[in-house]
Amino acid sequence: MRVLDAHLHLWDPDLLTYPWLEGALDWTFAETELIEEQISGVHEEAAIFVQADPIEDQAIDEVRWVDSIALATGVVAIVAGARLDRGAGTEAALEALGRHERVIGVRHLLQGEPDGFARSEAFVAGARAVAARGWTFDACVRAEQISDVAALAAAVPDLPIVLDHLGKPAVGTAQAPLRPSAEWLRDLSELARHPQVFCKLSGLPAESGGAWTAAQVEPFLDAAAEAFGEHRLMWGSDWPVSSVDVTASDGGEYLAGARDGWFRTVVEWAQKRGLDTEQVFWSNALAFYGIR
Repeated sequence: MRVLDAHLHLWDPDLLTYPWLEGALDWTFAETELIEEQISGVHEEAAIFVQADPIEDQAIDEVRWVDSIALATGVVAIVAGARLDRGAGTEAALEALGRHERVIGVRHLLQGEPDGFARSEAFVAGARAVAARGWTFDACVRAEQISDVAALAAAVPDLPIVLDHLGKPAVGTAQAPLRPSAEWLRDLSELARHPQVFCKLSGLPAESGGAWTAAQVEPFLDAAAEAFGEHRLMWGSDWPVSSVDVTASDGGEYLAGARDGWFRTVVEWAQKRGLDTEQVFWSNALAFYGIR
């Protein structure tokens, strides 16, 4: 089996500044650490790096650093950080990112922005600039912002968009799981009506606090499959964010093997549902990100 991890993070706090890091995540996660987290039993593995949100003026530095370790980490493409609401500043940032061959898309982290931000004139203009370059956009939003992504898809129909982490639905915990909410199901289905939008099967372990059960997450995976179909789903590990138990004492505990565990959970679910695992774990991400 071949696996393209469509959502891998790497960072080094000694090289770049990440204001959001704390607890067990406030550590270096790079080539050495990833070696310990290789997925077992697959004959080919690669990854797409997704920006790890260093301070804004380090976006290019992050790309340069990931480029320098790409061969060691299996990174074949980079989703770089870029603010899309800066007008001429956005155009300049995209131009600078475009000098790096592995950059194939961008992410402006929307989950921390006000609701409706992705509908603003400035943001939509930036999104159109991304589309004009033939790049993709990763939409990392809170569940209540999924409708904003649908509005963006309608405003910029030539921009390939992928919804990170299924839109971060409330999944509860392994001990107290939640069912998919009617609002999330509605907004997910509405978003999926836009044919250029894909969905990443990623991030649910982090939404569950780091520990999860298959029974807990499968209703959410089922909803994504029903809405998007197997041809618009891609698997991502969200490593190392989804490998930390935030319920542990002293700021969380890193869970060795959690990346492989999430992979096994989604593979077994996909096989039970009769989905094409070659598409979900390999070719869909290649096609979406335009990787040859």
